[in-house]
Amino acid sequence: MYPVLFAGQRREEFVGKVALAVMAKAPRVGKVKTRLAPALGFDGSAAINICFLKDTAQNISEVVYGEEAVGMVCYTPVGDEEMFDGILPSDFALISQRGDEFGERLLAAAEDILSLGFAGVCLIDSDSPTIPQMALKSAVRELLGDGDSVVLGGSNDGGYYLIGLKLAHKAPFERITWSTELVFDETLERCAAAGLDVVELPIWYDVDDGETLKVFERELLKGVRPEFASVDGFDAKATREFLHARKSNAGPQSDSRGVQEVTA
Repeated sequence: MYPVLFAGQRREEFVGKVALAVMAKAPRVGKVKTRLAPALGFDGSAAINICFLKDTAQNISEVVYGEEAVGMVCYTPVGDEEMFDGILPSDFALISQRGDEFGERLLAAAEDILSLGFAGVCLIDSDSPTIPQMALKSAVRELLGDGDSVVLGGSNDGGYYLIGLKLAHKAPFERITWSTELVFDETLERCAAAGLDVVELPIWYDVDDGETLKVFERELLKGVRPEFASVDGFDAKATREFLHARKSNAGPQSDSRGVQEVTA
């Protein structure tokens, strides 16, 4: 079981560091990656979600090793903490999400994590396991620098895969048309109206439906960089092995969550 952190419990070991926090649901069958079910089935969708979490956490863990950063998962729902057992590196921690609408959850996550003493926080989606490592490193360096810029990693579908802040500003999360192609542009507009500078990271993408799964398979299995990308992505080993097994009709192994996955 990973340690569970609680808002307001400031820790000296977090002071001067950046939290790299993955926004994630507990990987229960039928509750995660359901838009991939037509291609993978519900068991397969939950299994690949576990792989996504493993790879994203591993990516973050490698950044943490060389930067002033800490890895964690900001999870939902409360009570499903054990669902993450064995997925994350041993030095990760958990902190629960709160709020109803997505923007409320993001703002609350920023508030709660910064209240622990961190100098900055990056909120990272769990749908982009090949985020370029240089993007994460750039975000950490920016948040440890001078000024009060917002760091934003845009997705090719008009959303974003990462938002980083030094202070829990409300503006980036207000009046956003969530889950649409307007999210990134509206976030830029809200930041500009609030006088907040924005540092943009390289464009990347979310894997959340059959079409993006095809892009993802080409990237991981064939080494084909997405056409919109300017840099190479992280080698998501657990997911790559899952996809290899699926392509070769090898039966993935079951895990204790009642889903199937390939052991990384």
